[in-house]
Amino acid sequence: MTTVEAVLGGAMAETRPRRKTRRGRTLILRLIDVTAAGAALIFFLPTLILIALAVRAQDGGSALFRQQRIGQGGRPFACLKFRSMVPDAERRLADVADQEWAERRKLRQDPRVTPLGRLLRLSSLDELPQLLNVLAGDMSLVGPRPIVAEERALYGRRFAAYCLMRPGLTGLWQVSGRNDVSYPRRVAMDVWLSRNLTIRTYLLLLARTIPAVLGRKGVY
Repeated sequence: MTTVEAVLGGAMAETRPRRKTRRGRTLILRLIDVTAAGAALIFFLPTLILIALAVRAQDGGSALFRQQRIGQGGRPFACLKFRSMVPDAERRLADVADQEWAERRKLRQDPRVTPLGRLLRLSSLDELPQLLNVLAGDMSLVGPRPIVAEERALYGRRFAAYCLMRPGLTGLWQVSGRNDVSYPRRVAMDVWLSRNLTIRTYLLLLARTIPAVLGRKGVY
């Protein structure tokens, strides 16, 4: 059984919907995005405020971290997160990057991550501000994980498929082990999702996100 089949509960035939069908699906998914993201922001508002105050209190730095990511159509956008690293993390990257970073764009033991930041990452609470990206139309609740410009070369000719849809808060990679998944497999998942996303798949991935977050597999 392939990774896609395992995640989605059985064989999933690739779909090539007609243009009118794709338009209707896109409108429905956008409506779900806006409604669900708006409701989630209201529900999590006290949590968002408390986290922002805690992040600022630890070192006086900004509560939010903005990073340029590549969105739908290859357009850049400012992806939001609660800051989980020391304020000068970008400058320190060259001192800590190694082969693991080159292969996965992630470090298991990153000395730049603060104690509070580690807790936020383990609980995925650091990504709550991306609900604002969803409302703004830069992201969707479900889609490929947004990449930085340096990762474009890792997608090669498959980058065009990545650009077909908005990047997502969750997706196949996020519910399949996240950072334990090799980068080539992650690319394959993103390409499959961008070409085959249906309303059913969208809802299945949303439902599987909660146990994936609670299980914390591949989170570091």
